[in-house]
Amino acid sequence: MKDIINYFYNFNIDSVEEWDVVYSFKWHKEEFYFVPLKRTEKELIDLVEITKELKMRNLECHDMLLNKFGKLITSVYNTNYILLKPVGDKYEEYDITNMLKINMSLILTANKSSLYRNSWAKLWSDKIDYFEYQIHELGKDKEIILDSFSYYIGLGENAISYVNNTNIKYHQTKFDRICLSHRRIKYPNYKLNYLNPLSFIFDLEVRDIAEYIKSAFFFGADALSYLKETLKLTNFSIYSLELLYARLLYPSYYFDIYENIMNDLEEEEKLIPIIDKAADYEEFLRDAYLEINKYAPIEGISWILEKK
Repeated sequence: MKDIINYFYNFNIDSVEEWDVVYSFKWHKEEFYFVPLKRTEKELIDLVEITKELKMRNLECHDMLLNKFGKLITSVYNTNYILLKPVGDKYEEYDITNMLKINMSLILTANKSSLYRNSWAKLWSDKIDYFEYQIHELGKDKEIILDSFSYYIGLGENAISYVNNTNIKYHQTKFDRICLSHRRIKYPNYKLNYLNPLSFIFDLEVRDIAEYIKSAFFFGADALSYLKETLKLTNFSIYSLELLYARLLYPSYYFDIYENIMNDLEEEEKLIPIIDKAADYEEFLRDAYLEINKYAPIEGISWILEKK
């Protein structure tokens, strides 16, 4: 990969480091990342415009660099790559307060519609259907997954029903903000990931917050305190609060690792710490429901509320 990068970008680097499917290297003491492109070309065009808009507003964003042929996309062995140049300290953290401030840096407009993700229930349902087919066909030797899969599918189906019920009872209003969001937020929320334009989408403000809180829980941080902080700093409608809770219900933390396992990117054992915390997370979901209910009477999940 070193020779390919040197050829396409007129560099003279001596070596590259490989992190799964990402390649990193330094050139003149600056860091670069050569990453697979998992977005459509239409989305990439919109992402370029978003990076321009952010910079016009003096907001930070990693740079996507052109190759020597004036193209953003570099195709290597039938895989498309983008070269990213990060800005600032890659380990600088963005907490709940930072995220809430940045959330409204850009709002959804018609020309960004390709980046809008607004059908959570359908997306989740389609994904679960595929997972069930996949595990039936390819998962017969995955003992850890087979022992835990049904439980997390059940949680996912609870989340889908919750979203559908919310959309029947309530409607999105102008107060339910569609903000610059991310495909996935992790805890700790480092600048390296948070300012990566290839992760940008537009979605309800509660999306990133819920993913951050879930990730914090499994990292061992005080997730409930982050939820309390969010509720104090915001004025979410009951519609957004119910969708926040639906997203806390949905086990993306399990499914993300599951997908990596099925793609041979991680070992099955990576799921064990997640599975071991299932009962603790049920308790967190109960506490989260009680906390949110101090602000609005959201729907409860009986089997969670009845847990002792």
